[in-house]
Amino acid sequence: MEVCYQLPVLPLDRPVPKHVLSRRGAISFSSSSSLFGGPAPRQLSKRRGAISYDSEDQTALYIRMLDVRVRSQVEFEPERRGSHPYLYVDFRTLHSRPEAARPVSARNVRRLLSFQRYLHSSRFFHGIPASNPLGYILDDDYTGQAKLMLQKVGNWNFDIFLFDRLTNGNSLVNLTFHLFNSYGLIELFQLDMVKLRRFFVMIQEDYRCQNPYHNAVHAADVTQAMYCYLQEPNLAETLTSCDLLLGLLAAATHDLDHPGVNQPFLIKTDHYLAALYKNSSVLENHHWKSAVGLLRESDLLSHLPAEDRLNMEERLGSLILATDISRQNDYLSEFRTHLDKGDLCLTNGGHRNFILQMALKCADICNPCRPWKLSKQWSEKVTEEFFHQGDIERKHNLEVTPLCDRQSNSVANIQIGFMAYVVEPLFVEWSRFSDTRLSQTMMNHLSLNKQGWKEGRDKQEASASRASEEQRTPTTKDSNSKVLPQGSKGS
Repeated sequence: MEVCYQLPVLPLDRPVPKHVLSRRGAISFSSSSSLFGGPAPRQLSKRRGAISYDSEDQTALYIRMLDVRVRSQVEFEPERRGSHPYLYVDFRTLHSRPEAARPVSARNVRRLLSFQRYLHSSRFFHGIPASNPLGYILDDDYTGQAKLMLQKVGNWNFDIFLFDRLTNGNSLVNLTFHLFNSYGLIELFQLDMVKLRRFFVMIQEDYRCQNPYHNAVHAADVTQAMYCYLQEPNLAETLTSCDLLLGLLAAATHDLDHPGVNQPFLIKTDHYLAALYKNSSVLENHHWKSAVGLLRESDLLSHLPAEDRLNMEERLGSLILATDISRQNDYLSEFRTHLDKGDLCLTNGGHRNFILQMALKCADICNPCRPWKLSKQWSEKVTEEFFHQGDIERKHNLEVTPLCDRQSNSVANIQIGFMAYVVEPLFVEWSRFSDTRLSQTMMNHLSLNKQGWKEGRDKQEASASRASEEQRTPTTKDSNSKVLPQGSKGS
């Protein structure tokens, strides 16, 4: 039978088991592997999940298995972390046994690609010459309506739900590949197309599709919004190619392997991620380290100097960590101060990175600024995820997070508060920084959507009030009908 399990923390003086090395995962180190007394990174990179080393804790390696299935003839219980079974990492079935290290083959690559691409890839791998290999891949993948949609990828009305359906659930892979190509990043950074494609597929796979909101479609939507912001004149004229690459990567990976619950939930349930990151930006640190792990596993940037790779990983982390909603006021205050002083200079690398942080923050919560048709869908999805967390909390006798309590909250109330206290203050400042047609469009949509939720809430409350009155009215009539005959007898 097949059983799922999760590895415990391993002491540094204990070698990593061979069956771990052969598993599918991603490795991220903050130091050389020689410090661990373990195998070489090249050997470790054959598995996918994440091994991350905490430099402040000299006693252990943390191993996160994203998806492990172990075949065993003997039945045994999966190893548990903590006391809450609903916190276990979502494991997904591997489709093949681990294979020995060897050059990438056509069969291995095809396994990672879409069914459509599988049907057409044989010519590519059998060496039939093509005048433009990149164009060949794009033509095979972006067919029909999906390809037409990508021609308008910079349109704020871009329907990511429709695009995801047209690409058979591969919106994140197709969108990011297209944007890298349109910016010329593939040629400029000399990226291997097969490695790049594999990297995007791994990113998409590591988003949990069962999450109503924090899934690969949300990542694709944020990436598309980030592209719109990168096209704004203030940014387009000053950003470097490295800025563009990191901005798109951060958008695509900013919620990687999101568990579908928030940070306070992880902390109050003593989740191992909360302990690992010391209750500080728990999810954001996890997203960042997971992204770095996939980067290293894919060898996408292995041809770049080590110093450049480390610098890019750090900058990627600074962008993803900025999406921590608990630090919203810190970033907003700094942004407002810069705008008041007028001292933002985008020729300064630090200022450019800060603006990329703010752009990613805007992209991450831009749903209320989309057209109503799209915004309403996102609002319902994020509320569904909130309520699911509240249901779990109630089921296990935990304190129910007020925002996640379906018994005392509604989609309208949550969205009105979110727009008023989180979204609007941020986009008001962004509009000051980038006073363009796009900013005006976003603010208009925000105003209309907020009004739409208020009207919906008022109608719902009025309807509930009428229903309550109708329930009381028959009782009153019945009591009157009984009283009158008695009165007539008395007279």
